[in-house]
Amino acid sequence: MRQATTILTIDTTRQGLVDVTDQIARWTRDQRLTEGLLTIFCRHTSASLLIQENAAPEVRTDLEAYFARIAPESREYEHDDEGPDDMPAHLRTALTQVQLSIPLIDARLALGTWQGIYMFEHRRRPHRRTLALHLIGV
Repeated sequence: MRQATTILTIDTTRQGLVDVTDQIARWTRDQRLTEGLLTIFCRHTSASLLIQENAAPEVRTDLEAYFARIAPESREYEHDDEGPDDMPAHLRTALTQVQLSIPLIDARLALGTWQGIYMFEHRRRPHRRTLALHLIGV
């Protein structure tokens, strides 16, 4: 049994979904394990993680629009220390997730054919985000 960890840095340019599949898969391959479990943890309260469709860009556009509707930007929230996108960012994170677990089978992440790993940036301005990766296996 072996373990490996790293911190992956993601620079965002805007609000929305950022495909991190290739970066995570590359690091996972470099660990040279064949069976195991990868855990990805987003170290922020205004960004989150999703496994989602990676083929049709309209899926990402529709998801972003949906979250904008259910947690709209507004000055009516009590918590708005960093502007009108502050509290909606926390709500969107609460409605999604900050941790994913993905099996490693035959040295590959066991994602489905149309699945990708996305970091969901909920703030409008650019941010430097970090994802903690932990891989355990043989």
